[in-house]
Amino acid sequence: MSAVVVVPGTLTLALKPDQALDRKSLHLANALLGNPEHAAGLEVLVGGLKLRFVTGSAVAVTGAEGVVTLNGSEFPLNKAVRVAPGAVLDFGPALFGIRYYVGVQGGVSVPGEALSAGASVTFGKPHGQGFPEANHPARRAPDPERPVVARVSRMPEGPGDPQARTIDAGTWLRLTTEPWTLSQESDRVGARLMGRPLEVGQTAPAAETQAAHPQPLPLGAVVLPPSGLPVIALAGRPAAAKSPVIAVVRDEDLDLIGQARPGQMVHLLG
Repeated sequence: MSAVVVVPGTLTLALKPDQALDRKSLHLANALLGNPEHAAGLEVLVGGLKLRFVTGSAVAVTGAEGVVTLNGSEFPLNKAVRVAPGAVLDFGPALFGIRYYVGVQGGVSVPGEALSAGASVTFGKPHGQGFPEANHPARRAPDPERPVVARVSRMPEGPGDPQARTIDAGTWLRLTTEPWTLSQESDRVGARLMGRPLEVGQTAPAAETQAAHPQPLPLGAVVLPPSGLPVIALAGRPAAAKSPVIAVVRDEDLDLIGQARPGQMVHLLG
């Protein structure tokens, strides 16, 4: 069971839900198709992917909103649809959000690298005649003209934690009230924010301790590097933080960061 990548688009990855930058959307695609929640799917950045199905299957497209076509006709988003052998699925530019998610019934294999033209996407066998009713309603993709709002919490302080007390009340106030803009340098490792740099506030001994004993870097952690410009740790983050972690984005809001596009305003609410 397979499809062939005719055009790979800006960047198309096959990955499991825990590696998706918008996990909720890939979970929704799997739910619509009756796949296990851990089944892998495709993450399509911006659009441009053209996929020709060698064998028939069922597909669901979630996440970003734009014009997606199947054999030239508009393909409905957030809905499971059967596709015939030879059908071509074509992704136009994302108009809202930035990442489409493609679930295929039976799940796709994960090759471990970005898909290229001519690559084969293999997937499991279709199952059943109907589709289950998804219990997760689709979330509208963020409007690029409006700020993305994400709630943050302070990192809990632990005994001997070199990251503790590295942010004072004034810095916290600025982090959670001043506007930020998503940088063009953002990637799957981190959402890099632009704005007025924050005071790092870490003493030289604390910085040395941090470097010698890096702390685990959780998903959604807000890291404050020497530049003073916050970075939100995403799915491709390293295992440990080399700079202070001053906050963490609430898990339920993190997927919105994954759908924000460079140049979009980001508001962090404390």
